[in-house]
Amino acid sequence: MKKRIESAIAKGSISKETRNQHKGFSEWNCKVTKQDHQSIVQIIVDGRDTNAVDKEGCQLPTLVYMAREKRSGCPHNFKAGAMNALIRVSSVISNGPVILNLDCDMYANDGDAIREALCFLLDEKRGHEIAFVQHPQRFDNICKNDLYANSYLVVNQVELAGIGSYDAALYCGTGCFHRRESLSGAKYPKDYRNINEAKNNDNRSVDELEKASKVLASCSYEKNTHWGKEMGLVYGCATEDVLTGLTIQCRGWKSMYFKPNKPAFLGVAPVTLDIALVQMKRWSEGLFQIFLSKYCPFIYGHGKIKFGAQMGYCNYLLWAPLSLPTLFYVIVPPLCLRHGISLFPKVSSLWFIPFAYVFVAQNAYSICEALSCGHKLKSWWNLQRMLIIRRTTAFFFGFVDCIVKQMGLSQTAFAITAKMVTEDVMERYEQEMMEFGSSSVMFTIVATLAMLNLFSLIGGFIDIIFLDFGALGNLMCQIILCGLMVLVNVPIYEALFIRKDKGCMPFSVMFKSMFLASLACLLPYV
Repeated sequence: MKKRIESAIAKGSISKETRNQHKGFSEWNCKVTKQDHQSIVQIIVDGRDTNAVDKEGCQLPTLVYMAREKRSGCPHNFKAGAMNALIRVSSVISNGPVILNLDCDMYANDGDAIREALCFLLDEKRGHEIAFVQHPQRFDNICKNDLYANSYLVVNQVELAGIGSYDAALYCGTGCFHRRESLSGAKYPKDYRNINEAKNNDNRSVDELEKASKVLASCSYEKNTHWGKEMGLVYGCATEDVLTGLTIQCRGWKSMYFKPNKPAFLGVAPVTLDIALVQMKRWSEGLFQIFLSKYCPFIYGHGKIKFGAQMGYCNYLLWAPLSLPTLFYVIVPPLCLRHGISLFPKVSSLWFIPFAYVFVAQNAYSICEALSCGHKLKSWWNLQRMLIIRRTTAFFFGFVDCIVKQMGLSQTAFAITAKMVTEDVMERYEQEMMEFGSSSVMFTIVATLAMLNLFSLIGGFIDIIFLDFGALGNLMCQIILCGLMVLVNVPIYEALFIRKDKGCMPFSVMFKSMFLASLACLLPYV
């Protein structure tokens, strides 16, 4: 169908056979575009039809194609708007009590996933309290040492599981089984006991159901309703999934986090640095937007969810401002080292012990945690590199954009994460070579910080050796910090000076980064 749609757009016309086969095509004309078309609903397989069977004779479930109406000047609210339209249309056609939400790049990996989720929702003791069962996001294209830190092993096994223990598992936007009532805005009734098992006994014909459903998928249906506010997914945020999960929990429902040994669903992780950072920028911006809004867990969730759950939410909602201290640590210590300014106690001082203890203990714990969750030592090292890159680029831009939008100077936009790549990009990804190849501002920041630490480390050593060797003890902490930054940025230096493939750093990025780093090192002398 995708190929037929693209072919129709390219040709500007549709064959009679194709037009008769799909109702959407029968309504298509040259004025229809992606952002301007009527709603289309077609019941491809009617589950009530006893003749609708597969090649083994098993009855097929209802299968529906839906395209909601889009008109210029009428906001469609991106993924949240699509989900809400699907909820309404499905309530007419099937009205199933449980809704599974999956992203288009994910597929079911375990046939028992539905049965396992229903074990939670139908549990005699606590099932009536649970609004949704969230599975972790897992991917089938992670390279050997997780180059871009996309596996989220520690996040899935420790952090999300910990928040789930407070009955407040985060809704992550995919791999989630919802109870229809809770997703449609219902508050948790204390006397609620059983899931709604009543089937849709609507005896209307297929044509009548399609006609009724098209109205629910129109762009004008939500006007003067609670959809997007108190019903369905909440609008106005790039991370509408997390926000929706929070509002559901604040209405009295509980949620479960379930991580089976065999992944229930698998998806596609970004295989280039640019795509990974764009995705992280969108997430960090949307999450920080929630923190600054009326939905802040400490305000909106006060007295409604547990304090531990509120803290757990903020572990993610504060990703964006985390960029500020990270930028301080990768800029100020190397600059002070370059000019012989000590920021930390001498190695011989007793005050050096607390700094050394925090540094060693934190990294030792991080390594043990990562290894226990299935990481290798090299994948942990890749994770440290990506944490620095994310915080100094994606999180920082997310922070700035969020502040600008809070001031009313910009509007919320949804950046789609494109994951289709060429064969040569995939080959470099499998060889675990970081992909650059563009003059992105984010890459300029990454390269500039890498060069700044390299210049400062070399310049600091030269000054200590030839001018003041006694200053070594005063500057040891900064030397260690700069040295670690240089080591973690080795792939950046390779992309700047050694690699010649299409994924290397462009000359313009190399020139700008060296100029800016040199200027930063020399500026105090001017």
